[in-house]
Amino acid sequence: MPRDRRRAPADDARPRGRRGDPDRAASRRIRLIALATVGVLGVMALRAGWIATVEAGELSQKAQDQHESTIKLPAPRGAILSADGRELAVDKHAVAVTATPYLITDKRGTAEKIATAVGLPVAEVEKRISGRGGYAMLNTGVDQQRERYLRKLDLPGITLQDTQKRLYPLGSVAAQLVGMTDDWGAGLTGLEKTMESHLKGTEGLREEARDPDGRALQIIRDKAPTPGTPITLTLNSAIQQKTEAVLADVVERNSAKAASAIVMRPDTGEVLAMATVPGFNPNDRDTFVPETERMRSITDAYEPGSTFKLVAVAGAIEEGVVTRDTVFNLPETLTMYDRTLKEAHYRPAVSWRVEEILQNSSNVGTVLISQKLGQQKTYDWIQRFGFGQKTGFDYPGEVTGSLPKFEDWSGVSILNIPIGQGISVTMAQIAEAYGAIANKGRMVPPHIIQKIGNKVLPHPRGQQIIKPRTAQQLNIMLQKVVSDDGTGKEASIAGYTVGGKTGTANKIDPNTGAYTETYIASFVGYAPATHPGVVTAVMVDEPSAGSFYGGDVAAPAFEQITAFALRQLRIAP
Repeated sequence: MPRDRRRAPADDARPRGRRGDPDRAASRRIRLIALATVGVLGVMALRAGWIATVEAGELSQKAQDQHESTIKLPAPRGAILSADGRELAVDKHAVAVTATPYLITDKRGTAEKIATAVGLPVAEVEKRISGRGGYAMLNTGVDQQRERYLRKLDLPGITLQDTQKRLYPLGSVAAQLVGMTDDWGAGLTGLEKTMESHLKGTEGLREEARDPDGRALQIIRDKAPTPGTPITLTLNSAIQQKTEAVLADVVERNSAKAASAIVMRPDTGEVLAMATVPGFNPNDRDTFVPETERMRSITDAYEPGSTFKLVAVAGAIEEGVVTRDTVFNLPETLTMYDRTLKEAHYRPAVSWRVEEILQNSSNVGTVLISQKLGQQKTYDWIQRFGFGQKTGFDYPGEVTGSLPKFEDWSGVSILNIPIGQGISVTMAQIAEAYGAIANKGRMVPPHIIQKIGNKVLPHPRGQQIIKPRTAQQLNIMLQKVVSDDGTGKEASIAGYTVGGKTGTANKIDPNTGAYTETYIASFVGYAPATHPGVVTAVMVDEPSAGSFYGGDVAAPAFEQITAFALRQLRIAP
């Protein structure tokens, strides 16, 4: 029995040892969990440190962007006005529709609701608002009805912003001259482009507080935009409209390619109308054809034909080598070297005074007058009348035309240049030259801009290129052209004295340099001939139905345009 009791403690010790093993395992697990927890906390601490330092600026900006938004407030462009106060271009209030794609959860549904209002197909709207971007333009300017509809929808991520939309109240009237803007309101062509620095205003800024869905809650700061400066032109809107209507009729009746005209005051150089047909409507960009954008009166040079004969005659009279009564014996044709010059219409050999030579638009007679003046002086007088150089017209794209340098003249240049061949001019140059005759010998450059804001712009008074007496003689001769016996009788205006000259010129093939069987018909003249009123130049490109002569095609258009202008300006017969 005692032995058994002595063994008991040993037996009791073994179970205690076995009971201790689970405690040590638990202790190890606790230590591992603690270490893992410390590790996770460490990683989190590192991540928090990274966010608090490296990414702090970016995240702060994102948070701020969701609550604050800075909006640019477009400035209204200055209006472009005619001299009689009509708006040719003006900004009107509109609303631009933009999207914040990452705020839009239902892309398809949103696109279906707003597509018609923003003027886009559903698929296009969905494409623009897809993804997680922060900005998408949907429409640069919706009207008031669509604005109200969109505001009523109040869709997350769709923003309506006040803006300006450029409108042209008279449509196609003076469109080439005025030009147009791009979708963002910046000048793209014409005066809209060249006068951009004046027409463009200064943007304003608005800072808004917004909710998470992008809706405006409060205006924090607001700086109003500064409008652009208005531009007033010398154009008379009624004369401009009439000019375009007459040209459109001329093109249609004569199946012509195009027609252009310029109407100006010879004593001031103010352009009252300047038009080209076909034109375009800047309010309808879908039908815009780039070819119709050119203001051909200054951008296109052409061979003037007989309207150019004025220069040789004027130079010869001013130099004293002829008077209007000097007689020339004119052969049927005139031959120099291998070249033979003919008249436009057959006539036998005649003796004509200088006045009759101009009245009947004689090629041979004009060349004989130019020969008496001499080649060098003929060249000098061409330059003195402003040909081969820009008029200085305040509009983009003016070309100089072409005048061969005197050293490049050949022995037969005297056969073609004095009669308006082998040289090219612009309508603005022709109008300026004939304006000098109407203005008693003083040639005044044309201009189109009258005022910038309230500031009236100064313009050159021009220069006296011939004596008043010479201008008076030429004036009498040019009135004979429009008489019943002259080539320009269709240009006569009841009750008014009219002076002018017809022109008919073959066009040149640009590829071969050879003359073609297509023509430019023109007429340039002025009324009343007794004192400065208006000078009008008309050019019809490729008339193909019936006659192609300037007296038949362009002279009647001159009469309609000029008669209307005289009445509009209240210039009495």
